[in-house]
Amino acid sequence: MNSTTLDQQTKKHPPGLYLLFMTEMWERFSYYGMRAILILYLTKSLISGGLGMDEGTALMLYGFFTGAVYFTPLIGGYLSDRFLGQRLAITIGGITMALGNIVLFSHQSFTAVYIGLGLLIIGNGFFKPNISTIVGELYGPNDKRRDAAFTIFYMGINTGAFFAPLLIGAITDKWFAVDVNGVIEYGYKYGFLASAIGMIIGQILFNALGNRFLGDIGKKTVGKPKVSTTGVQEKQKLTKKEKNRTKVIFILAAFVVFFWAGFEQAGGALSIYTDKFIDRTIFGWEIPTSWFQSVNPLFIILLAPLVSMLWVKLSNSKRGDLPVPVKMGIGMILLGVGFIVLLFAIMQTGSDENNIAMKANIMFIVFTYFFHTVGELFLSPVGLSFVSKYAPVKFASLLMAVWMASSFVANIVAGQLGAFTSSLGYFEVFAVIGAAVIVLGFILIALSKKLMKMLGDDEKTMEKS
Repeated sequence: MNSTTLDQQTKKHPPGLYLLFMTEMWERFSYYGMRAILILYLTKSLISGGLGMDEGTALMLYGFFTGAVYFTPLIGGYLSDRFLGQRLAITIGGITMALGNIVLFSHQSFTAVYIGLGLLIIGNGFFKPNISTIVGELYGPNDKRRDAAFTIFYMGINTGAFFAPLLIGAITDKWFAVDVNGVIEYGYKYGFLASAIGMIIGQILFNALGNRFLGDIGKKTVGKPKVSTTGVQEKQKLTKKEKNRTKVIFILAAFVVFFWAGFEQAGGALSIYTDKFIDRTIFGWEIPTSWFQSVNPLFIILLAPLVSMLWVKLSNSKRGDLPVPVKMGIGMILLGVGFIVLLFAIMQTGSDENNIAMKANIMFIVFTYFFHTVGELFLSPVGLSFVSKYAPVKFASLLMAVWMASSFVANIVAGQLGAFTSSLGYFEVFAVIGAAVIVLGFILIALSKKLMKMLGDDEKTMEKS
């Protein structure tokens, strides 16, 4: 094989990446489809097909659910590393999540909600940390394609997240909505059924094609204690470098909490604000509120290739790529800018739905999601790539789960902050969130050199890897 052919092959991504892309796409279709209608299902009246829960309680329940799905990966990651292997854990998680949506479909009651959400939380714990870890295992530690690969993988996440609210919104608000005595009864249960079907499709693809495109990657456990020749288990001690790298992962995860606490207002308080205060009518047709959950993934799909090319171009330049903490700091600042844009809309509408002077132009919410999306692209896929590269191999899935656990704390906080909008007002809450993430973004950029030094890499080498 000549050097030109080898060079061309190394520039191409392995086919396993695209199988994982498809698997994650369908799982995210299932999750974001369900998430797009969950807050509406909880707060709409019984006669409208909902559960009639008050907004404050619903937002806290929503925050607990979206947070808990990022806590259980700690348990799922540990079990995967020690006992199951990543591939088996992904299958267990997928089946469990499909069952959760089927329970939500089966009955319109609080009991079904708690059981269904519980199954979704458990299933996500097995699925989420392992599929991201397998993506990292497709590449060597110094492979320049790593950040670009995770950005492509992130497109899979957001392709599913884009189509899900559109399809689920059409199902619940159009195709299965029934006008009963002048009151619309929404078809939320059929939206949950569609989410279950999406999850099942993803699992069929993953299990049917996994051996062909992934080989043995993810089949073996990596965290079992080694047994000495005398039959005694050896303790798995981390080296000093591994300990420092683990510390950096925890430090960055702490900053990420604040990013996601703001970002996750999208499915809660931002969704309710959009439903009540944004003029959603275009040419006489009202856009379903759930469809706005597709704005962020649409921007991801459009912008991810550009950001991916930016990282590749920078990594091949003389100066090298931006350090990961700098990328993430910029992402936090952009999130804050998005909230500043929204403040101008709230100055027009106020926070009282019974006393709205005028509804805000739809472009306010679109530009808010635009800045949030660019910030997400600078932070989330880069963070996944970083953890997959620097986490000690024997704790790969567990530390990926630790990284995701930052979203557990963030979503709990997001739910509490969202609940405050009903008492303090949208302007006050969103202004505090925006200011906080901007300040923290600059602090993270300032800490960048220190964090890079803790990794134990030559900085220029790391930036180009």
